[in-house]
Amino acid sequence: MPKMKTKKCAVKRMKTSATGKVMRSQSGKKHLNSCKTRARKRNLRGLAVTDDGVTKTMRRMLQGN
Repeated sequence: MPKMKTKKCAVKRMKTSATGKVMRSQSGKKHLNSCKTRARKRNLRGLAVTDDGVTKTMRRMLQGN
């Protein structure tokens, strides 16, 4: 049986926390920022936990790590 390969696109976009949750970056902060308030952009910083529906798929994509 061949080794399970990691999806490199998933590694660049997600990471696993110490407790095993899959963390992703917040969306909506890459462009069109001039019309967004300072507080809104500040709140988009940091990481967010993925939804339960996608977590299983994301774990499988990161499995080769």
